Amino acid sequence: MEKVYKQLARHLDNTPGGFPPTASGVELRILKQLFTPEQAQLTLCLVMMPEPVEAIALRAGKPAETILSMLKEMGEKGLILHIRKPDGDTFMLLQFVVGIWEYQVNRLTQQLIKDFNEYVPYLMKAQEAHKTQQLRVVPVEKSINTQLNIMDHEHLENLVRSQSKILVAPCICRREHTMVGKGCGKMEESCLVFGGGAYIYESRGIGRTITADEAMDIVRKGAAQGLVAQPSNSVKPMNICLCCDCCCQILSNIKKTPSPARIVNSNFQASVDTDQCTGCQACEEICPMDAIAVTDGLAQVDKERCIGCGLCVTVCEFDAMSLADKQEMERWEPPRTLVDTYMKIAQEKGLF
Repeated sequence: MEKVYKQLARHLDNTPGGFPPTASGVELRILKQLFTPEQAQLTLCLVMMPEPVEAIALRAGKPAETILSMLKEMGEKGLILHIRKPDGDTFMLLQFVVGIWEYQVNRLTQQLIKDFNEYVPYLMKAQEAHKTQQLRVVPVEKSINTQLNIMDHEHLENLVRSQSKILVAPCICRREHTMVGKGCGKMEESCLVFGGGAYIYESRGIGRTITADEAMDIVRKGAAQGLVAQPSNSVKPMNICLCCDCCCQILSNIKKTPSPARIVNSNFQASVDTDQCTGCQACEEICPMDAIAVTDGLAQVDKERCIGCGLCVTVCEFDAMSLADKQEMERWEPPRTLVDTYMKIAQEKGLF
């Protein structure tokens, strides 16, 4: 039984999101809580492309009618992706993060949370090595100025209002921290999911469909609470996460590194007008990366730590803080689609 979970761990490690091994084997404990041995074995026959049950059955060496019900059950549990279409259902391998873990938002247990929090530093360490990240950072609307070289896909409102379907789901990071008594009290219903992803979440009973106006209200409330807007790293994103630096597993682990700006895919950084700065410390207090420090009565920005979220601009009452473009050589152009993003990460990992 142990063998199949080790095989599944290696299978998931060969996805763009990765699933690295540890000395403690905590990653195997996680898999045992999510997958039965039979489900783990069947998952080994899936790839990160939607396929009909017949193709998977051929790989598994079993009749399609034998495995169909198990594939549907695994799809309901968020262990794989089940895509329902009029011309026939398809099934696809999910990576662990972003993927399997986020779909467990309504199935969390104390033990699963404990093991995940032990494992996530290893997972994040592996992802930090890639130039292309799964999420990017875009500035909050209030921080945008006319001097910025900003593209449509960097405008939060444009990203939201261009979507055909929008769903808001609970933030799994803040939910799991709340469940173990470590919640920050910031809004939980804050993950925006778009298009086909929204339909999949809806079919699993996760979240609720909302209008673009409602989504923008959530975005603005998030900015007021100091949440960083992180869309999926593509021109046309599948989702936007509104993340805090205390519960969010991505931001909190990036924050622990000496140079968050080198990891996060973002095109902007904060700048201080020293003539206007009063040293009030509002920007220092809201900065999620500890990139701003008030010294001798003036705010100073550590460019190695600033991720260009623009939250500091929203709280400066003296127009001393603004966002500026990164140098041309440091600018980031996201891939066109999420599939392109995963292909780039896979290339950087040497998977092909």
